[in-house]
Amino acid sequence: MSRLAQTADLTDIQREILSTVRDFVDREILPVATELEHRDEYPTRIVEGLKELGLFGLMIPEEYGGLGESLLTYALCVEEIARGWMSVSGIINTHFIVAYLLKQHGTQEQRDTFLPRMAAGEVRGAFSMSEPALGSDVSAITSKGVKDGDEYVLDGQKMWLTNGGTSTLVAVLCRSDEGHPQGTARHRSMTTFLVEKEPGFGEVRPGLTIPGKIDKMGYKGVDTTELIMDGLRIPANRVLGGTTGRGFYQMMDGVEVGRVNVAARGCGVAQRAFELGVSYAQQRETFGKPIAQHQAIQFKLAEMATKVEAAHAMMVNAARKKDSGERNDLEAGMAKYLASEYCKEVVEDAFRIHGGYGFSKEYEIERLYREAPMLLIGEGTAEIQKMIIGRRLLEEYRFQG
Repeated sequence: MSRLAQTADLTDIQREILSTVRDFVDREILPVATELEHRDEYPTRIVEGLKELGLFGLMIPEEYGGLGESLLTYALCVEEIARGWMSVSGIINTHFIVAYLLKQHGTQEQRDTFLPRMAAGEVRGAFSMSEPALGSDVSAITSKGVKDGDEYVLDGQKMWLTNGGTSTLVAVLCRSDEGHPQGTARHRSMTTFLVEKEPGFGEVRPGLTIPGKIDKMGYKGVDTTELIMDGLRIPANRVLGGTTGRGFYQMMDGVEVGRVNVAARGCGVAQRAFELGVSYAQQRETFGKPIAQHQAIQFKLAEMATKVEAAHAMMVNAARKKDSGERNDLEAGMAKYLASEYCKEVVEDAFRIHGGYGFSKEYEIERLYREAPMLLIGEGTAEIQKMIIGRRLLEEYRFQG
């Protein structure tokens, strides 16, 4: 275990879980990650291993067959997994957010139906807010759910759906004007629908098409897709929580814990970049000595390590705040913003330390260099985080003159 990114006051169970995940990452993920990533291949064997470890049910309550662990435990596991391969942490994260939405906002019937199978990894979750013309303005969604007897008919196109092909349950945010008069604030007329589907691509159920994987610069292996609804019929008992008009608040709650997850991913990728940089610097020689003995490289390593440590501390603080039952949007926004920016900087410094070899696909740092940018935009861009942080600070420090 490294000196950096240690977490104080963990229970024996938390330490045991983390040790198990770290061993799994070192044994099953790191040796194959770059090869799978270059082929853009879904990590089936790794995912099966995570199922066996119980990680798909890490935060699902024990009464539903999960481990009932905290957000902190989950975030620390994500940090370890992202150190191995960030795409794998994305597969877990989208599943986890849907399970969290069900646990926090679902009806008893919805929890009983889905959570035990999600804990076992039999049902795999994904969630969908974005649309092709949407960007960060979630309240401008155009996908619609219209009541028709005991069902809703969903129409619209969604974008950037992680796990779009492999998932079997998708939480989809749509506009639903039922019971919401004209002039109602846009975010009050949104509903989350629980859409069950078959895995795969093409028409996966009547009215629902997953066209295929989006070809990306990085974040490969995991399937990122569009989702097209055309007369998709959903029973009324698949409205999350049983009441329309709550979708925006439900999704924002999910995204809040998702931001802690993205911060944890940034921490994990940065840690791996530091490991690669500090190792290479002690092996590569120039001017008769290892480059680690040159002051310029030592300065880089010092800066990288400090950023790894700072990002980890902020991520842990945000997770513990949420676990305590307190509002954590300020802390989660800060952690996500800092960890993703620092991750980018640490990866780039490790890339520079590798010199020309960093540009070669033979070296792992090349993969990390393409993966880090996703964290700058996932779960809300850096600019969105700064807007959230700024507004919350003005609430906390309101001028009393």
